[in-house]
Amino acid sequence: MLSDDSRESIFSRRPVMAAQFVLLLRRLMRWAEVDRAVFFGILTKIWGLGSGAVTVLLIASRFTPAVQGYYYTFSSLLAVQVFVELGLGTVIIQFASHEWSKLGLDEHRRIVGAPDALSRLISLGRVASKWYIIGGGIVAVGVGCAGYIFFSQSPRPGIEWMTPWFALSVLCGMNLCLVPAWSLLEGCNQVSQVYAYRLIGGILSSLSVWLAIASGAGLWTGVVSFAISLIWSGVFLCARYWRFLKAFFSPPSGPRINWRSEVLPMQWRIALSWVSGYFISGLFTPVLFHYYGAAAAGQMGMTWTLINALSGVSSMWSLTKRPRFGILIARKEYAALDRLFLRVTLVSFSVAVCGAAAILAILVLLGRLDNPLSVRLLQPLPTGLLLLATILMQISIAQSVYLRAHRKEPFLVVSIVQGVLTGLSTWLLGSRFGATGIAGAYLAVVALAVFPMGTIIWYRRRAAWHSDAVGQPSTSRVAVS
Repeated sequence: MLSDDSRESIFSRRPVMAAQFVLLLRRLMRWAEVDRAVFFGILTKIWGLGSGAVTVLLIASRFTPAVQGYYYTFSSLLAVQVFVELGLGTVIIQFASHEWSKLGLDEHRRIVGAPDALSRLISLGRVASKWYIIGGGIVAVGVGCAGYIFFSQSPRPGIEWMTPWFALSVLCGMNLCLVPAWSLLEGCNQVSQVYAYRLIGGILSSLSVWLAIASGAGLWTGVVSFAISLIWSGVFLCARYWRFLKAFFSPPSGPRINWRSEVLPMQWRIALSWVSGYFISGLFTPVLFHYYGAAAAGQMGMTWTLINALSGVSSMWSLTKRPRFGILIARKEYAALDRLFLRVTLVSFSVAVCGAAAILAILVLLGRLDNPLSVRLLQPLPTGLLLLATILMQISIAQSVYLRAHRKEPFLVVSIVQGVLTGLSTWLLGSRFGATGIAGAYLAVVALAVFPMGTIIWYRRRAAWHSDAVGQPSTSRVAVS
């Protein structure tokens, strides 16, 4: 037994040991760039993974295989909104971050700083808002009609899909109108607040989905989820950032961003990249739906949802650093930029590897236990191929974020090549070999084309754009809260 002095010594050391552990944990999180934005983003994605598992179980128990196929095909078809959005949200973030290097927020969340930078920021937001309002109307009508034509070619007796589909299209168009607000906030370095909003929104959306499925809402489940998300968006923006957004109601009083000479050179390249992006994965589920039926489409949809959740968690380190990248580039602090890039890329890649191994292990275990859920997901082979491609894509994602922060789009050729090759191989191999053919072709495109091309472009453009670096930060600074 320990003496009284020994016990007292142990208990007296506990606070010190606890403090040292906390300090070590903070240093580790700081090295891994786990700031508030990443923290909320990771929580959002973790919630998405956990809630996604619950949703998968509910869908498997309450939806028929045919209804499951319609449910996930709805999501795939809604992705065609990229043909209207054309990646402008990404462009807004990059340009706003450069202007924000001279701006900040006061205690009332009003924009303060250099008048010229504020005027340019306002002009950017006003033009983007007009774009998205028109685009939202096009999505509500155009996507709705396109989906009606698509589903009418493969009617399923007893499944009422038309009314929920049109309702979902309208809500999707309304949601698109809010994209400029979120992009401006993220570009103005309000990343942690935006991701905190997304965490709460994800929780509300999941709860609404579960209640809708449990109550027998069927294909109306997505409509309920979209409606709740829109309500929460309006509440958050009005309650927290009304004064910020109010600045964009009046025309700019000074210099404006020249859309044709400044934004358009990047915009049209981003637009083509986004359109190509639809053909990268947006065709997976519709192709299987067309050739193999709703059940096969449901397997791909459910599996791809899990893989997308993993990719979302892994890429969180890169995506949340977009405004910081832009600010560092505007100040020409290239050494700090490179250190930050290398850290976030390493962490993203490591998280993707660990997550992919966990997903594959769970899938194999479900199959060996003959769990009913295993038949609602893809087999281990196609799932493993998709996971390998997702791991490699984390490097390409980080590289594209790094280069686009320079307000340029050098990845256009990569995106087009990836979109064309993936789209063609999805139709050709997917129609003959099903999900395994699609997954194998996708991995081949990423490993043999996207990854090497992206790495070469990143290395060359970085060297060219930073050739005049002097390693000295700009002297003109404003707090970037």
